Amino acid sequence: MLNNKMTELLNIKYPIIQAPMAGGITTATFVAEASNCGVLGMIGAGYLSPNQLREQIREVKELTSNSFGVNLFVPSEFETSDAEINGAIKCLQPIREQLDLQAIESFEIPKFTDELETFHEQMKVVIDEKVPVCSFTFGLPSKEVIDQLRQQNIILMGTATTVKEAVENEENGMDFVVVQGSEAGGHRGTFMNTSQESLVGLMSLIPQVVDCVTIPVVAAGGIMDGRGLMASICLGARGVQMGTAFLTCIESGATDIHKEEILNSSEDQVVLTRSFSGKWARGVQNKFILQMQQHEASLPNFPVQNTLTKDIRTASSLQNNKDFLSLWSGQSPRLAKKQTVKSLIKKMIDEANTIRNQNKVGE
Repeated sequence: MLNNKMTELLNIKYPIIQAPMAGGITTATFVAEASNCGVLGMIGAGYLSPNQLREQIREVKELTSNSFGVNLFVPSEFETSDAEINGAIKCLQPIREQLDLQAIESFEIPKFTDELETFHEQMKVVIDEKVPVCSFTFGLPSKEVIDQLRQQNIILMGTATTVKEAVENEENGMDFVVVQGSEAGGHRGTFMNTSQESLVGLMSLIPQVVDCVTIPVVAAGGIMDGRGLMASICLGARGVQMGTAFLTCIESGATDIHKEEILNSSEDQVVLTRSFSGKWARGVQNKFILQMQQHEASLPNFPVQNTLTKDIRTASSLQNNKDFLSLWSGQSPRLAKKQTVKSLIKKMIDEANTIRNQNKVGE
């Protein structure tokens, strides 16, 4: 049962993907170790420059001969106003003062054309470096880009938070679709629905998507162990993608303070916020989220708000200050453990095999 179309197409031993967490978590060492342990290691390249991406891909290749992939953010056009930006700057100023950061005197709005150019340059790197798998978040690339990748026999994977988005993935030529339940940590992959419409729980989402698409479905959101893997497979998924479970692993590039906050949190402390980036994301509640909560509705959209808070997050990390960090986490922090990637995978597979052998699937 653990060997299926997903393991075959992705050329991996186990039907597990290490989620592509952008922002420095998915270091080359971490990704390579995941691949070396029989799962699909993924580089979260959303914030990497094309040159940084090329360098990291080459580092991964030096550390593993196994399959791995790259995840990219698909740029989308956004609207903002001076009133939104000035309002956000005003709200953030007291926080900047607490971190000894200078006030923002002028702000250059990120340009969609620049984002799109970077995306296409990243795609060129993926093709040049012959990366086996490429996945997408926040939308789907153009038909031209998809055709170009297909010509290079690169396996394509999209993200969906609803059945409608999953069908769109299949119709646009994705080989796999990662269905992201509302339990998932980090940014929501929504691109067709409103934030509220996309908050479908994973156990409800999997079978509904499976009934409506023919491509393999990968389950994501709150899965931490063999129980989550077998539950997902029972509902029709071919495998799982896990972020938080890998994030607290010893090899992960997440900061120690981020790991510790997850390891010491409970499920009711994990909330949705758009205060950090302007896009809904799930993480451990802290002072920043609480202070910004009343302003959330008026904050600029991604990537504008993300740019405005970048130096706040950087300073917080350097100062080991958990109050103003984005502590992304899924809804199952109690199941997180400090362990090696190898230990996580072994425990998961042993548990999954025990469940299967005892015929407990579906009970």
